Amino acid sequence: MLPGAGAPAPARPAAPTAFAPPSAPPAPAPSPYGRTPGRPTGYALPPEAPVETTTRLRPVRERRSAGRTAAVAACAVLGLGLIGGALAGVWLAASEPGRPAEPVGYAEAGDLWHNAPVDTLFPRTLAGPGAGPGAAARTWTRIVVAPDAACSPAVLAKGLLATVEPLGCERVLRATYTDATASSVITVGLVFTRADATAQRTLGQGLTARLGQDVPPALSGPSTVAARFGDRQRASWWTSAPADLPVVVTAVSGFADGRTVDAPQPADRAMAKGRTDAVAQSGLGHEARGITERLERLLRTTAVAAAQEKTR
Repeated sequence: MLPGAGAPAPARPAAPTAFAPPSAPPAPAPSPYGRTPGRPTGYALPPEAPVETTTRLRPVRERRSAGRTAAVAACAVLGLGLIGGALAGVWLAASEPGRPAEPVGYAEAGDLWHNAPVDTLFPRTLAGPGAGPGAAARTWTRIVVAPDAACSPAVLAKGLLATVEPLGCERVLRATYTDATASSVITVGLVFTRADATAQRTLGQGLTARLGQDVPPALSGPSTVAARFGDRQRASWWTSAPADLPVVVTAVSGFADGRTVDAPQPADRAMAKGRTDAVAQSGLGHEARGITERLERLLRTTAVAAAQEKTR
């Protein structure tokens, strides 16, 4: 007997499977804001069809003929004609009288809440030359930044919330600034909507006056000069909806020492000549309106730059 004749033969490795099932694709990374921008909440891709229910088509021998070639060419010409006609219709519709064209950067502005860095939307330091009473210069320093939030009464005044909800209120960003003397505090807000250009133009016409005593909420900050800035400390405010941006900009100002104000005033009233009350004399109306105007300019510049970048 040969050595090892009675030992069992080693098992042969299994032959590799010719059609191993594909591994599942990795799950997509979650959006930093809890959803994928531009995709509705709850959206799911349809499941793939099972392999066993899929019928393999038989190969068809390619045949060419002069008649078939002519038919293909005719279809191509017809298709190009239809596409060209559709594009011409879009261009003509955009140029119809009374139908304003969308401003440059309008679409890009609607995405800035999740595309632009916080320091771009709310600079750490914001200069306001000529923004104070008597065209005095102002400099504001950012002291508080809130996370982006859904549109709700916690971050929006009641009247403004009711106004923008039908337009599609996307997101609200807020921050609080103080002036160079740390005697005033100003909470600013950027309300991003899905309004089209026509609706935005209508929205912005006399918005503050139409909303009445619709004072934006204050954003306080522990361990800052805005620690005591609450509803009772709000003194003056301004709300603006620029026609060329799908955004509403708000600002509410108050005293940094925590003093209360019984009757907050819109900025245009607080800035009126001849006013001698504390709110007017302190320039809190100028603060609210001045910082609003400068944030609008920053948004516009950022949105136009984003649109130009796409065309390069």
